[in-house]
Amino acid sequence: MQHKSQLPESHDDLQVPAPLHSSSTKTPKSPPSISLPISSTVKSHAYCFICKRPGPKLVVVPSECRLSVFVNQNILIAEGNRCPNHLKDGIFTSESFQNLKTTDHTFLNRHSVLDLITKIRHLCQVNKNYRLHFDSKENLTNEDYISITGLNKENFQDLYKTIQPHIRNTPSRSVRTTLAVFLCKLHSGLSNRFLATLFNLTKSSLRRAVKTIRQAMMENFVPQNLGFHHVTREKVIEDHTRPLAASLFGTSGKEVILVFDGTYIYIEKSSNFHFQRRSFSLHKGRPLLKPMVIVTTSGYFVSVLGPYLADPRNNDASILTHIIKTNVEDIKHWIQDEDIFVVDRGFRDAIPLLEDMGIQAEMPKLMIKGQKQLSTEDANMSRLVTKIRWVVESSNARIKRWKYLGHTLPTNQIPYIGDYVKIVCVLSNKYFSELNTCLSRDDDEAQAAKMLYLSKQGNTLKEYVEQNNLHRKTAPW
Repeated sequence: MQHKSQLPESHDDLQVPAPLHSSSTKTPKSPPSISLPISSTVKSHAYCFICKRPGPKLVVVPSECRLSVFVNQNILIAEGNRCPNHLKDGIFTSESFQNLKTTDHTFLNRHSVLDLITKIRHLCQVNKNYRLHFDSKENLTNEDYISITGLNKENFQDLYKTIQPHIRNTPSRSVRTTLAVFLCKLHSGLSNRFLATLFNLTKSSLRRAVKTIRQAMMENFVPQNLGFHHVTREKVIEDHTRPLAASLFGTSGKEVILVFDGTYIYIEKSSNFHFQRRSFSLHKGRPLLKPMVIVTTSGYFVSVLGPYLADPRNNDASILTHIIKTNVEDIKHWIQDEDIFVVDRGFRDAIPLLEDMGIQAEMPKLMIKGQKQLSTEDANMSRLVTKIRWVVESSNARIKRWKYLGHTLPTNQIPYIGDYVKIVCVLSNKYFSELNTCLSRDDDEAQAAKMLYLSKQGNTLKEYVEQNNLHRKTAPW
């Protein structure tokens, strides 16, 4: 009787298991015998299946892209087909299929049909779970992106690529959906409950999405596009200064012209009595915070500082004085002598400090005590300032177009108001055109010369009224 551990006497008794990669472990594929009346492309690997361009720089068409073409165009792209330059961000361009030659019928095997059905079921399940679905680039049109997020599809994709390495997907939402939630919150100002219904998320998950994107953008997106350190003086002078402003107030052409103004972000009444008093504005009659907005004459946001409290000790002049004395964002090293600050009358108490620093301050003129109206020369100079200063008011209005910042914000969002304002300004800098641009440098300079000439002319109507005593109550009409 042979022992169990004893080796067999002959090699014929050995039973060697089949290797894992042998054909016995593969699922046999049936031949393509199922004919379907579906258009299909010719199978090719060495050249592009659209324009027949040969290699070597060819890219295999992803399975998600092939499924999208089948759903939208009713064209089956053969597995393994390659393409050189018709794909943009993983999507075929709209002109790709205009000259595409296809067959009227296609032959598939059992495996291909089951795979196609499985993918379509998965796509239907995804669209069922997400009321607003941003993971598929073809699911929403460019107009949908603008209406929901405030950015077009191309800009949304660019912003997604910027922050995507710093955020991870979660079981409940992808990075694209997280970004869409944040932008939709800023753009529409809808409540968290309403957004949670739209995106099929819980309120806690939506709050985490907003927090995640805000932190990622403040760390990796805002510093590269906002602040005195992100742009040089030379770039501001060359690219973001309108020739009209340089001709009206500049002398050497090397001055930086900046426009300052404070904007208002309204908040709810705080239960903290001390903060309630410091945040109440006597001018507006309600609690608010004041970010200080600094733009160029073309409407480009150079920096946003603050926000600051709204009590009388924090008027525009005191805020600007604090910014300069504390050297916020190293502003003293960025500005130079003979630079020009365009401000309104609320900054009048800061004018002596600016003059001591060698900065030329342009502000609408003030009436002298006992004066009933401005003189002709002062009124004309005020009009020149207004011609340049309006851009900061329009910039403030652009901030409020993101409706979340136009609403009255709850007190639990007060620590993040500065972040939201900066993010909105960065989006405007990067993805929107500047507010005040010129069609021609010569036209701007000619307009400035005409305005300077007219500002030095006398007021003939005023002289006529005074000569004929028409300004007196007893004057005969």
